[in-house]
Amino acid sequence: MMTMASAVLSVLLLGAMAGLFFAFSTSVIPGLDAIEPERAVAAMRSANRKILNPLFLPVFLAANVAPLVTGVLLLTQGRPSAGIAFLAAGGVYVVGAFVVTMAINVPMNNALEAGTGPAERLWADYSPGWQRWNVIRGLASLLALGVAAAGLLLW
Repeated sequence: MMTMASAVLSVLLLGAMAGLFFAFSTSVIPGLDAIEPERAVAAMRSANRKILNPLFLPVFLAANVAPLVTGVLLLTQGRPSAGIAFLAAGGVYVVGAFVVTMAINVPMNNALEAGTGPAERLWADYSPGWQRWNVIRGLASLLALGVAAAGLLLW
């Protein structure tokens, strides 16, 4: 029962993160790119502050742990194929979404927050690179979700 709960939680968490990154890539950043840079900078600064909340943070962090826990549980229960799939899903998410977020997107967010000067320059320096790395996070999360779903099938 614990393993099944962990597996379902893994899929839900990975799906939530893939959806978040997808929404930013397909609507939030294109929407901000379509308005005046001053408003885009102000809106993104606000979003970056507001995302650190009790709903987002636990999902973002737990998505690192749940697939790995599920993989270990499955391995200890003699389900190597499913266990390896969940471990792989966790690894893909950790490297492709969590590490990228902490090493690249968060520093870019901090630079935008601290940035001074013309908003046109701030936004032009921020948006293309941030979006590129966000797509990578989204693809990694989607791949992790797919691999976790395959782990369910292999179970």
